[in-house]
Amino acid sequence: MSASPPVILVTGASRGIGLAIVRRFARLGWRVAACARSAAVEQAGADLALRCDVSDPQQVAHTVATTLDRLGRIDALINNAGLAGTNSLSPEASPADADLLWHQILATNLHGTYYFAKAVLPHLPDGSGRIVNIASVLALFGVPDATAYCAAKHAVLGFTRALAKHAAPRQITVNAVCPGWTRTQMAEERMQALGLTPQQLEAGIPLGQMVEPDEVAALVEMLVCSEAGRKISGQALTIDGGSFC
Repeated sequence: MSASPPVILVTGASRGIGLAIVRRFARLGWRVAACARSAAVEQAGADLALRCDVSDPQQVAHTVATTLDRLGRIDALINNAGLAGTNSLSPEASPADADLLWHQILATNLHGTYYFAKAVLPHLPDGSGRIVNIASVLALFGVPDATAYCAAKHAVLGFTRALAKHAAPRQITVNAVCPGWTRTQMAEERMQALGLTPQQLEAGIPLGQMVEPDEVAALVEMLVCSEAGRKISGQALTIDGGSFC
C-alpha cells in the first residue's frame, strides 16, 4: 500500500498569497488544510477548510487537532495570515483606536505565527518537516506610517531565525518569505490609502512589475518540496522585483 500524500496547513488561506499557496499545493497532489477567519476559505478548494482566528490559541489548537484527526498528519505549515493597517502615533489620534490597531496587528501577524508554530511543531516529521512564515520586505526596513506592521514582521523574522535553530536537531527547516508589492486585495487597499495607482507603483520597481501571488507560492514550493530547500533554514527570502537590493 502506498503512503498517503503529504499534508500542508495554510493559514490566511481565503485570498491572496494564502489562496495561491492552497491551489499550487493542491495541483502538486498534496492534501491541503486551509484556514481563515472568512467563510470564503470554504471555496478555496482545500481538502479541509476551517474557520480560525489565528490570534486565539484555543481556535489554533482546535484547527491543528482537527487537521490531524481528519487528514492524519501535518508535513508543512505555512503561516500566512496577516493584518495590515496604518496606526497613527499622532497626539491628535484617538489613543483607543491607535492602541487597538497596534495590538490587533501584533496579535495576528506575530502571536498567530507563534501559536501555530508551537502547536504544529511536535507533529512535523523529523527530516522533512517544513515551516514557512510569510513575512514582508517590511521585516527588513521601516516605513513611517506602519509601525505596528513593521514591528510585527521584524519580530516574525526574529522568531523564524530562533525557531530554525530550535528545530534544526530534528532536520526541520524554518524560513521566512518576504514579499514586496504583491497583486492582492491587501495591496490594493494599501495603494488606495497612499493614493497610488498600480502604474505609479510599478514605475518604482526595478523589474517593472508587481509580484503575483502564485510567484510567492512557487518560492514556498521550492522551500517545502525541492531538494534545494533541504539545507535552507533560518533565512529571509525576498521576492520583490529587485526593490530591496
